[in-house]
Amino acid sequence: MSQSGGGIDLDRSLGYLLKEASSALRAAMEEVLRPLGMNVTHYSCLELLAQRPGLSNSELARSAFVTRQSMNTLLQALERDGYVTRPAEARIGKVLPAQLTPRGWQSLEKASAAVRSVEVGMLAGMSETEQASALRILQGMIRSLRERNDDGR
Repeated sequence: MSQSGGGIDLDRSLGYLLKEASSALRAAMEEVLRPLGMNVTHYSCLELLAQRPGLSNSELARSAFVTRQSMNTLLQALERDGYVTRPAEARIGKVLPAQLTPRGWQSLEKASAAVRSVEVGMLAGMSETEQASALRILQGMIRSLRERNDDGR
């Protein structure tokens, strides 16, 4: 139901619906990760390190959508608990690139399966063609928004 005065119809606002979908996805992921002793940020950090070993704290923070301070706290806990390892001293500047340990890989394997089950459930009502279209459309939206931000608009 749209209100008068030029307000946004939330039921038809792509931005609002994307945020609602993101929130629902995060809640579902948190639910399946909790029994594994993880949250979404913990999982994201492990997944990023598996795909891009040696990322710095800043790179991980940007990619996981958290502050550098939050990522640093998480990395310290992951290192203390044996999921990641970092050199004692930085080779260049202050960067301490992180790597998954065998425990980190094992934990990630379980978490990835849990997260995949959430994604499969999210897409269950869509055909392969619809899934491919949704992926292409979302990638296009991200690209357009980034280009707009890069242009300073």
